[in-house]
Amino acid sequence: MVDDPFDPGAEAEFGADRESDDADSAAASALEAAPLMARLAAGAAWRTAGWTVGAYSRGMNRLTRAALSEESTADLLNDARAELREQFRSLLGFDEIEDRLMGGRRRGRESNGGPEIDPLLERGYELLERSADVDEEEDAHPAYERILGDLAPDEARILRLLATRGAQPSVDVKTWRPLGVGSQTVAPGLSMIGAEAGCRQPDRVPAYLNNLFRLGLIWFSRESLEDPNVYQVLEAQPDVIEASKRAGRASTVRRSIHLTPFGIDFCETCLPLSTTEFEALGSARRVEERPAGE
Repeated sequence: MVDDPFDPGAEAEFGADRESDDADSAAASALEAAPLMARLAAGAAWRTAGWTVGAYSRGMNRLTRAALSEESTADLLNDARAELREQFRSLLGFDEIEDRLMGGRRRGRESNGGPEIDPLLERGYELLERSADVDEEEDAHPAYERILGDLAPDEARILRLLATRGAQPSVDVKTWRPLGVGSQTVAPGLSMIGAEAGCRQPDRVPAYLNNLFRLGLIWFSRESLEDPNVYQVLEAQPDVIEASKRAGRASTVRRSIHLTPFGIDFCETCLPLSTTEFEALGSARRVEERPAGE
C-alpha cells in the first residue's frame, strides 16, 4: 500500500521521525563536544590552582621576609596589593587586551623590517627638542591663527574692551530668600559689555562670552570688582530692572569678567589696542587696496 503524501497522519508521523532524528543528532554532537569542554574546564582549573598555589607561596615568603626586616605593615600591604593586581591582570589576559586596544602605541612597531615611531610621539619629541634650542626665535603661539578664525567681529570688540579697560562687572539676579536658602537664579551674567564694546548684535553677547571662554581667552570670576560704583550703574540698566521685577523680591550677586593670561597675550599680539595703531593699520590697508592706476 502506497502512503498518501497528503494524509495528515502520515505527515505527523514524518514530522515525529524528523524531530527524533534532530534530537539524536544534537545528542551525538553534545557527546562529541563533551571531551573538548572537559579538557578546557580542566585546563582552566589547573591554571587557576597553579596560580593560587604560587600566590600563596609568594605571600608566605613575603610575610617571612617582612617579619625578619623592619618593613612597615603599610608598605607590606601596598606591595602585596600591587603584586596581586599584576597577577590578576596576567591571569585574565588584561595586558594583551590593553596592547591590542592601544594599537601598539606604547612601543615601536615593526614596519618594512624597521621600527616605526608613533607620529604623535615624534611630534612631541620635536617640540621638546625645539624647546632646548636657545638660538630658535619663538613666534606667536601656534593657536592664535586658528583662534582668529573662530572669532566673530563683535567678539574682537569685546576682547579689545577687556584689554584696554580691564575687567568688567556682571551680576546675577536671584530671588531673595532668608539666608539664601531656596533662592533661584532668574537672570545670570548680566553685564554692559555689549554696549561698552559697541557690539552690532548685543543680543548675542552671552553666546560671544561663552565662545571666548571656550577658547580660553576670558574667565568668569565669582569675585566682585573693587569699585562699587560700576555695579550701581549696571543695576540701573533696563535688563537688570526687568529681571528684578520678574523675580519679585530680588537680590543681585556681583561678579566680574576678566581676560586670562593667555587672552592678554593674544590681545597684545593679534589686536590693535591703541587708537594710533588701529588707524595706522587702517591706512595701510586702504593703500594696499587702492588700484594701481590711482
